[in-house]
Amino acid sequence: MQKYCIRAEQIAAFVKALRDEDRSSGTIEKYSRDVRAFAAFLEGQCVTKELATAWREHLLACGYAPVTVNAMVAAINKFFSFLGWDTCRVKALRLQKKLFRDDCRELTRPEYERLVAAACTLQKERLALLMEAICATGIRVSELKYLTVESASRGRAEIRLKGKIRIILLPGKLCRKLLKYARKQKIASGEIFLTRGGKGINRIQIWAEMKSLCKTAGVEPSKVFPHNLRHLFARTFYKICRDVAKLADILGHSSIDTTRMYLVSTGSEHMRELNRLHLIS
Repeated sequence: MQKYCIRAEQIAAFVKALRDEDRSSGTIEKYSRDVRAFAAFLEGQCVTKELATAWREHLLACGYAPVTVNAMVAAINKFFSFLGWDTCRVKALRLQKKLFRDDCRELTRPEYERLVAAACTLQKERLALLMEAICATGIRVSELKYLTVESASRGRAEIRLKGKIRIILLPGKLCRKLLKYARKQKIASGEIFLTRGGKGINRIQIWAEMKSLCKTAGVEPSKVFPHNLRHLFARTFYKICRDVAKLADILGHSSIDTTRMYLVSTGSEHMRELNRLHLIS
């Protein structure tokens, strides 16, 4: 029986393959992290389907949410497929489709506005503008690098990610604010959101800076993370246009089913819908 053992060079080759597929930096980081976590769980043992299944159950026992466990299982399954270890692949947990999201995770428009106001109060101009840029366009954090002086001047940005190219339109007011900020920072061309050292700002830094606003803004930390701005854009856009296919194109989703997940109502919204049925005498 052939033995499959995880080595550092295999993980490095896997990461390179993900880059060659034009996967986002966030996806590459996550897949790499999950594979390393599985390797640590093995403690030097060779990979088997039974051990992969045991890891899945271990994650559940540690309190990971089922959807998180499935995402981690997907990462190691892709790693196994890359190496040709298909016999080691493990099934994901079967989950019932969620009818609504938890209110404690849903960022509302007033809360978003308070976060932007808090950033301005704390003189975090870059952070305030960055949050507005994500929320006004629906771009991913990994796509911020495409917001350049040139794209702001044209009023549109060309996003290249996951082997796909899409054009997003930038609101005029956002363009004016981006160009004004660039002039203030003496940025004549290229990326607008840069660190003091002139490098692109990363998702971990953005996450930490957003969390620092929670107390001043009066918003629960569980609601404050960059991707929630993208969700707020999606819900707001859909309320106006009611076109899920167009929204999927704007967000860069390959599947409309992914877009529909963004539009699931909150628990309180679902309860209001139930109450409007008037089925209790």
